[in-house]
Amino acid sequence: MVKSKRFEGKVVIVTASTQGIGLAIAERLGLEGASVVISSRKQQNVDAAAEKLRAKGIEVLGVVCHVSNPQQRKELILKTVQKYGKIDVVVSNAAANPSVDSILQTKDTVLDKLWEINVKATILLLKDAAPHLQKGSSVVIISSIAGYNPPPSLAMYGVTKTALLGLTKALAAEMAPDTRVNCVAPGFVPTNFASFITTNEAVRKELEDKTILKRLGTTEDMAAATAFLASDDASYITGETIVVAGGTPSRL
Repeated sequence: MVKSKRFEGKVVIVTASTQGIGLAIAERLGLEGASVVISSRKQQNVDAAAEKLRAKGIEVLGVVCHVSNPQQRKELILKTVQKYGKIDVVVSNAAANPSVDSILQTKDTVLDKLWEINVKATILLLKDAAPHLQKGSSVVIISSIAGYNPPPSLAMYGVTKTALLGLTKALAAEMAPDTRVNCVAPGFVPTNFASFITTNEAVRKELEDKTILKRLGTTEDMAAATAFLASDDASYITGETIVVAGGTPSRL
């Protein structure tokens, strides 16, 4: 049960937030008092998620935004500022994984799409958001444990997530001292995005066995870590990545 109100009076944008990890993050920050701006590619998904959050007493604005669409990105920022007058937190969560090919077999267009959505969109979104970020604001980028050791079936996706670890460090230096930039690297979480886990019992079991805690992560686990990094509880933390993966090997 969320009792803390760390985001009272704060305005939060979460991209790709109508299901899975993004929705859980929006819900957690909203329950802690934030006005939450949610977005994804389809109007019906945005409307359904906004309804869900409102039913829990959360103040929410839903905006259609495909993160690789420059006009829609600008609209997302514009509508947020028109309604709430400022931005305190940006959570960049959008990602695509259109291929299970090995890196050298991946088509040019797929390489472009992976780079475009998983890395470049975060940079361009923050470019638009930066003028409206308050002193003491916070950015949380969602990477993946695949960024530390890209598995064969997710190799290029993993490499784009490695790029986000570097981007976090670089942006933390660039946006300091007024804005902190941190990163969450989720382990394997059963969501629609990771349907290979939810649909295949053997795969699921194998992934559970790789963790020290012998379970997969939940969307709430990821939301809790994100809420911590975005909040003033983490006011002396910037440029860091928290791995939330139940002890799955990531780094020393």
